[in-house]
Amino acid sequence: MEPALPAGFVNASRAVVSAAADLVAGVQRRLVGDAGMRTARDNAWAATLEDRARHEARAELTREVAALVAARPATRRRLAKTASRTR
Repeated sequence: MEPALPAGFVNASRAVVSAAADLVAGVQRRLVGDAGMRTARDNAWAATLEDRARHEARAELTREVAALVAARPATRRRLAKTASRTR
């Protein structure tokens, strides 16, 4: 069993990670400005829009497949059902 890490090491690690995150955020803010900074709200809205687009694409594909199936001659559909029953 390994000994627990000293609390000082854990606190120092957290401080380094926090300072690095602040540095990255500061550099980003300087490069793109405050208006260009992405927020959690921006990320959530982008994800919502992507979900809507993916859902619409899936619905469109479903409609296209349904139209193709409906356009098939009835005899082919009956033969396909008969073939699947014999398997």
